[in-house]
Amino acid sequence: MTPCPVLQFKSLAEALVTLFGKSVAIQRTDRVMGGDINKSYALSLNTGDTVFMKANAKEKAQSFIAEAAGIFAIAQTGTIRTPKILCAGTDDGQEVGYSFLLMEYINSGEPRGDYWQTLGRELAAMHQADASAFCQRGFGFYQDNYIGARPQSNQPAATWIEFFRDRRLAPQFKAADSYLTSADRTRARKLLDHLEDFLIEPKKPSLLHGDLWSGNVMAGPDGKAMLIDPAAYVGHAEADLAMTELFGGFAPDFYQAYKEVNPLEPGYEKRRDLYNLYQLLNHLNLFGRSYLGSVLSIVDEYVG
Repeated sequence: MTPCPVLQFKSLAEALVTLFGKSVAIQRTDRVMGGDINKSYALSLNTGDTVFMKANAKEKAQSFIAEAAGIFAIAQTGTIRTPKILCAGTDDGQEVGYSFLLMEYINSGEPRGDYWQTLGRELAAMHQADASAFCQRGFGFYQDNYIGARPQSNQPAATWIEFFRDRRLAPQFKAADSYLTSADRTRARKLLDHLEDFLIEPKKPSLLHGDLWSGNVMAGPDGKAMLIDPAAYVGHAEADLAMTELFGGFAPDFYQAYKEVNPLEPGYEKRRDLYNLYQLLNHLNLFGRSYLGSVLSIVDEYVG
């Protein structure tokens, strides 16, 4: 196991002093837009440094530890850049307590000409990297984390199909029960009971970003892609690739470059929607009934 060595502090002041020295002070705090779960800020310090801070309610501290663990795991593969984690912690504040995550502040650059091709090759390399350090056995992760604002279980399973059924689809269907009719539940149960008819085991387990849509990829100062906001776990590389196609898709050059490094198993296109069923169920449970039609359409695609 390779646990994330993130520093944890009991106040923001303590964190900044430890990282930047006793004379450190925040000169300016700017709100950074993006994301609907946490509040984000750029903290400009009197040392000349700028740090990126995510903040949420104090009881959400574990979500930042989980995010740091995912970023650390991706960085450990040495394949694709992520922001550097500085520390995490909680602060009682003057009026209300909060939790925080401090990271390297990234000055986003203009995507360079081979942005998508490079991202494809680097993601494929990440999927090919040895993932055994991040999971006790088979598939999962050394700690649970979150997919958006919802908890995500990463308890290990010996096979990918078992993991995807018991740690991904089944909990989401259970949470969505109030949206489902009796007939819907019957079809969902049939899908879960026969998942091996539709999915295949990977040649090797891969470390996944876990929430790989365009909003979780950004251009760094060198114009190359960086991965942010992971929901990392060890799984089948196809699940990451499928999500890149869910909300508009990445550029065609990305997919061509990815396949040159990590060729897909035959039939991926027939499995893609089943992987994305997990993400759509999560959106149904987060945002409501507007996603129900997409969920039921995919269920019917396989067992209708």
